[in-house]
Amino acid sequence: MVITGLSGAGRSQAADILEDLGFFVIDNLPPALIPKVAELAQAPGTSIAKVVLVVGTGPYHIEVLPALTALRRQGLRLRIVFLEASTDVLVRRYESTRRRHPLASPERSLAESIESERGLLQPVKAEADVVVDTSDLNVHQLRARMLDLFAADAPSGGMQTTITSFGYKHGLPLDTDLVIDCRFLPNPHWVEELRPLTGLDEPVRDYVLGQPLTGRFLEQVESMLALLLPAYVAEGKSYLTIAFGCTGGRHRSVAIAEAVAKALREQGIDLRVAHRDVDR
Repeated sequence: MVITGLSGAGRSQAADILEDLGFFVIDNLPPALIPKVAELAQAPGTSIAKVVLVVGTGPYHIEVLPALTALRRQGLRLRIVFLEASTDVLVRRYESTRRRHPLASPERSLAESIESERGLLQPVKAEADVVVDTSDLNVHQLRARMLDLFAADAPSGGMQTTITSFGYKHGLPLDTDLVIDCRFLPNPHWVEELRPLTGLDEPVRDYVLGQPLTGRFLEQVESMLALLLPAYVAEGKSYLTIAFGCTGGRHRSVAIAEAVAKALREQGIDLRVAHRDVDR
């Protein structure tokens, strides 16, 4: 995918969104290097499945269209995204950031520089698969628009989800978004034969999951996450950590975290599981 368009229209922001979706992003790439990057991306054994190239203008505007044409001739699946905005909006954006327009010169105003770039990029816009006008979009609306367009093409689900367990007596985890307390469940620590085991062992797992409240609790948690996870993705969250806690972090929280992770994976959610205090 190639992201191009008017300076100040949001090329870098769009690239950040696609990077959060799992694309490999190269920003501010000179057009002359596009064929070389495409060659590397197609090399045998490469781990790069999807590549986003962010192409600006500046001194390179003459090279953009020939580079894109050459890329299409290689027979690759190529999508060109062109971002634009009205001149008055771009003027306000440049005035607020105090950055210099790439085509600025002492002989013309900022608005004239923007219009000059717009004219130079008309042939590139004509080749675009998607044109996005960001004039009335804030960063959240731009994210929503990019997700609508490209989330289905993403190599990953877009939000990295982690399920973790911990023990309250060792302190709350600092890097978590949701904390769910499991200490209301009977504690296997007080069952002598279960004490040396952990929630990863079948006897402890059967004990915790066999409690009368556990089934109802898991149903409620899974229902809540079914509501929250898509909402977090829509809001543009890139990382989500859900922590389940018990007293020591070895029995109840571990078994519950594993059960919730299993249920989410069955729904097609890719995630990782960590048990912070299981070996303490």
